Amino acid sequence: MKRTNSKSIKPILPDTPQLNNEPATRPSNNSPIGGTSCLWTVVVALISIGLSTLNVYELRRLKEHGLIVQNMGPATSPGKPLVPITSPNKPVYSVYGKSADDSHLKHVFAVMERLGFKHGSNNSTDWDILWAHDYPFRALQPLLRNLKSHQKVNHFPGCGYITNKVDLAMTELPYIPRAFRLPGDKDKLIAYAKMHPDTQFVQKSNSHRGVHVVSVAALDLDTPETFVQEYIDRPLLVDGYKFDIGVYTVVTSIDPLRVYIYNGDVLFRFCPQLYYPFDPAVLDKYVVGDDYLPIWEIPSLQKYYVDLGFSMKESFDAFVRSKGKDPLNVWKQVEDAIRLICLKKESLLIESASHYKYNHNFFEMMRFDFVIDEDLNVFVMEANMSPNLSSAHFPPNRLLYEQTLFNLFALVGVGRRILTESLQSRSREDMLMQVAEKNLVVFPEECSKRRCELCLADECQLCLPCLTMETLDQLRRAYLEHVNKLDCKRVVPPPMTPERSNISVNLEGLSPRNKLMYLWFRGKCQLDSSWCS
Repeated sequence: MKRTNSKSIKPILPDTPQLNNEPATRPSNNSPIGGTSCLWTVVVALISIGLSTLNVYELRRLKEHGLIVQNMGPATSPGKPLVPITSPNKPVYSVYGKSADDSHLKHVFAVMERLGFKHGSNNSTDWDILWAHDYPFRALQPLLRNLKSHQKVNHFPGCGYITNKVDLAMTELPYIPRAFRLPGDKDKLIAYAKMHPDTQFVQKSNSHRGVHVVSVAALDLDTPETFVQEYIDRPLLVDGYKFDIGVYTVVTSIDPLRVYIYNGDVLFRFCPQLYYPFDPAVLDKYVVGDDYLPIWEIPSLQKYYVDLGFSMKESFDAFVRSKGKDPLNVWKQVEDAIRLICLKKESLLIESASHYKYNHNFFEMMRFDFVIDEDLNVFVMEANMSPNLSSAHFPPNRLLYEQTLFNLFALVGVGRRILTESLQSRSREDMLMQVAEKNLVVFPEECSKRRCELCLADECQLCLPCLTMETLDQLRRAYLEHVNKLDCKRVVPPPMTPERSNISVNLEGLSPRNKLMYLWFRGKCQLDSSWCS
C-alpha cells in the first residue's frame, strides 16, 4: 500500500495563467469554454477538499505518534538568530513502588537528574518517565492505558512471561536446562530421571527460596507451586569458585521486536566458598546469594580488574584466553539465548500490550543470569525484572550501575541531545534535524527498478514511495536507537557482517514486521558497515 507523502501538506492546484492589464472577456453561458471552466472549478474544489481532509488525517496520525508537535509555528526567519530556551522547567520523572523506601534507587535518581530531569510527585500523572520498581500494570492500569505519546514506562505489559522463574524455566529452548513443574509433571520427571540416572536436580519455587541440589529419589514430588530443574554440574571455576554472569538486556520495541544488551560490562558474582569438595548441603558452594564474592577478591581476575583497570567482562575474557580457550564462544551463546527467548515470548507481550494505547510508551531492562560449564557451554538461570541497581552492599559496583543506566536512557530516548522541557518534540524541524527520510531509505538499486512500483516485494516495501506512516514511525525510532546506543549492542534483529548482508537468509517464522525490520537493518548495513551490529 502506498503512503501519502508527508511533505505534501498543501493541495496541489493547477498552474494559474499570468494576468495582464487587459480586461478579461467573460464567456457566455452558452459557450463550451464557459461550461468547461465551471466544471474544472468544481473538480479542483473537490480535489482540494479531499487532499485537505487527507492531510488533516495524516497530521493527526503524525501528532499522535509524536512526530510533530502541537506548536507548528513558522520556522525561524533567515538570518534571525535562534532564541535560547531560558525556561526553568525540566522534564519530570516519577517513581512507583510498593515500598516507601526508595534508597535502593539512588543511582537511578542521580543519573536522571544529571540528564536534566527533576523528580516529580509520585502521585502526579504529569511526568515524562515513570520508573517502576514493581510491576505497575495492575495498580496503575487506568493511568497506563491512556498515556500520552511521549511518556515512557520502564516495563512492558506481560514482561513476567520472561522474568517469572517458572515461566522461563518451562520454556523449551536451547540454553535452558530441562525443567518440570510439580506436582503436574511428576511422571515426566521420573521417566527423564530413569533415562539420565546420574542427573541431579534443583528444586525451586518462584520466590527462589529453599534452593538445594538433590537426586530425584530425594525430591519432594508433591510440593505445590514448585518446579524441578536439571542441575548444571562441572561448572567452569575461577580459582576454584563457581560464578554466574549477569547481562543487562533492553527491549526497546515489540512488533517489531528490537532487543539490545549493554556491552560495556557485565556483572560477575562468585560463590563465597570453594566448589570442591562438593557438598550439596553447603549452599555457599554453588548458590550465588546476596553476600556473594565480588570479582576484585578473585586473585586471577584481580590483576586485570584492579591493577590494570579492565572491566569485569574484559578481565574474564583475558583469564579464559590464558587457559587457551576463546571467550567469544561464550558471548555468542549469551546473545543467541537472549535472542531466542525474546522472540519466543514476543507474541505474549504483544497480546498483553494490545490493551494499551501505544506500544512505544514502554521499554524493559532486565538482567539475564547465566552459568557456564567446563566446556564453555552457556545456560540461562533466570531473568530479573527490576534487577538490583544499588551499590550499598558493594560500593565499587556504582560505576557499573550508573553506566548501565546512562546507556539505557540514551538508547530509549530519555537521555537526549536536545534540551527540552519534556520528552515531547518542540517542532518538526527538531525531528527532521535528528532523522529525515534520507536517513531511512535503503536498497537504492532495487527501489529504482520498475518491479518496486507496485510495492509488493519485501525489499520494495522499504522504498520511499511505499513507506506507510506506521513503517516510517518504526524506522525513525530504530534509527534514533542506533545512533544513540553508545555501548549497547543490538541482538534483535541479529547483527551481521557486511559480507553476509548481501546473502539471502531464511526469514520464515518471523512476523511481517520483524521481517521488515531485519531487512531494513540489512539495507543499512549494505550502505554503511557501522549499521551491521
